[in-house]
Amino acid sequence: MAVYTDVTDEELAGLLADFDIGQATAFKGIAEGVSNSNFLLETDRGRYILTVYEARTNPDDLPFFLELMRWLARHGYPSAEPVADREGRLVRRVRGKPCAIIGFLAGLSVRRPTVAHCREAGIGLADLHLAGNGFPMRRDNDLGQPAWAGMFADLHGDAETLKPGLAATIDADLASLAARWPRGLPQGVIHADYFPDNVFFTGGRFAGAIDFYFACTDALAYDVAVALNAWCFEADGSFNITSARALLAGYESRRPLSDAERAALPVMAHGAAMRFFLTRLQDWHSTPAGALVKAKDPLEYERKLAVHRASPDLVLFGAPA
Repeated sequence: MAVYTDVTDEELAGLLADFDIGQATAFKGIAEGVSNSNFLLETDRGRYILTVYEARTNPDDLPFFLELMRWLARHGYPSAEPVADREGRLVRRVRGKPCAIIGFLAGLSVRRPTVAHCREAGIGLADLHLAGNGFPMRRDNDLGQPAWAGMFADLHGDAETLKPGLAATIDADLASLAARWPRGLPQGVIHADYFPDNVFFTGGRFAGAIDFYFACTDALAYDVAVALNAWCFEADGSFNITSARALLAGYESRRPLSDAERAALPVMAHGAAMRFFLTRLQDWHSTPAGALVKAKDPLEYERKLAVHRASPDLVLFGAPA
């Protein structure tokens, strides 16, 4: 979440006139995140999130994202549900950009997840995959492995500026990942951005997930790999094997991984680190001036790439006893 586009009181009032959610009593921007503009909206009937979709979000994808959130919420998964206007529309426009009003989901995210949080996060991710069964819409992962080489083609100079010699290292990584990328694994709806700031807890227990704007149809194990990178690295760049085992144990308490999925996790974790390195590198010099957001450091994921490159099996599973 972030704020790139301001919304005036008059624009907000005009938008709310078409909804049955009451009059605004408070309205403020939310600074976290990188992709869209988000505001906490309070009315005399409840709390909501207003999201204004920015350039990275393809408007054609919005029906998938919003219908998925509604599907999950109505199939027992704690996801914030989009609010339709009086004509049944989920997508509206403000400032010439598409927008949506989403119900408020209670809970708190954690900045430094404990082992117990990692286990709960794994449970929540598996429950998401199970709740997504039967969702009738499909969206290909446009930030998946086939896209990475093309994404990096225009970023060689930025990589070299970041760290001399990095461009050649990334090129070698991309070639290796293309050759080793797993095929034929179980697929379904994945979150694809299951980071600690997108997961809520109440009393230390999983309470829900938000920000489904990278959700897509892909290998379920890839979502697990994204989560391993996001939840199980320490601030000093080291991988916490205990946290990783807890996350996997939580996940498998709901949905056991197949042998093929488990075997694929090392290369998928390497690839998931590549995906977030590349998008962070894209954002590093392109965040608009004046935006209420701070671009995330691509070097964090460059360090994770180095760990996966050096010893993937040791990192994910630990040395044999």
